[in-house]
Amino acid sequence: MSAKQRIVFLDRSTIAPQIRLRPPSFEHEMVEHQNTSADQVVPRLDSATVAILNKVPISVAVLEQLPRLKLIAVAATGTDCIDKAACAAHGVAVANIRGYALNTVPEHTFAVMLALRRNIVAYRESVLAGRWQQAAQFCYFDFPIHDLAGARLGIIGEGVIGQRVAELGKAFGMVPMFASHKGVSGMGPLYTPWQQVLETADVITLHSPLTSQTRGMIAMPEFEAMRRRPLLINTARGGLVDEMDLVAALDRGLVSGAGFDVTDGEPPAADHPLMRAASRPNVILTPHVAWAADEAQQALADQLIDNIEKFVAGTPTNLVQGAF
Repeated sequence: MSAKQRIVFLDRSTIAPQIRLRPPSFEHEMVEHQNTSADQVVPRLDSATVAILNKVPISVAVLEQLPRLKLIAVAATGTDCIDKAACAAHGVAVANIRGYALNTVPEHTFAVMLALRRNIVAYRESVLAGRWQQAAQFCYFDFPIHDLAGARLGIIGEGVIGQRVAELGKAFGMVPMFASHKGVSGMGPLYTPWQQVLETADVITLHSPLTSQTRGMIAMPEFEAMRRRPLLINTARGGLVDEMDLVAALDRGLVSGAGFDVTDGEPPAADHPLMRAASRPNVILTPHVAWAADEAQQALADQLIDNIEKFVAGTPTNLVQGAF
């Protein structure tokens, strides 16, 4: 690819405005759209050779109308919005971002974990409501407080983020356990059997991709196996958990709390199960921002342009398996 490239970013608003997206080093025209609806995708990409997107769906019907398109550069790690088999069939490469969230997602995970284990939100709200003045002494004990040290940390997902979570857990004095994949045995010494993690963990945190195999992998049978009433934390994908069952598990006391940065369908509707539960003192719901530290977003933006430059130079990197 040596001719002038036309690059179109379909959803620039998915990266914070303060993050700099440097111009590629080759001859190009770049067009940025803050958001793109489904009916705008084809006309906006009509003459593009490179598409940048985060969450905009790309289907086979779209690809059939874009003969000039050569690369979809995803401004994220997840590529579930793209029909990768169709990309392969149409000679369109897909490149994603890797490794940028090594600090931001684990730090968010532990921020939520600490807040829930120590009931920070509940105590803050009670102070604002005047409870401290009513206590008639220097402190009060309305909500239980638990240390992280000594707690068993079940980690579902053994990639770089899961590994980093394990490192931080050890620094807090926790006992990390990587869960074997659901329904799979004999995975080796790194792993603790799936059922054992469910039964013995004090905190369970999810760091898995969303696939047909992992969708709904935590549901009522899993909640009923959680003997130690663990916290459940999800900074990965909402579809990993049956969210109706999660609320039922909270109601039944099968889990002691939930910290979610993701929902199944985003943004969630006002009557979404987690929205209805979000005001509970043992629930923290954040708007899919675990990844979004400024430092991480800048690393993502830099890697995004790196991926495009290397593809145009004929030395592609971070190509997604299953795509061209």
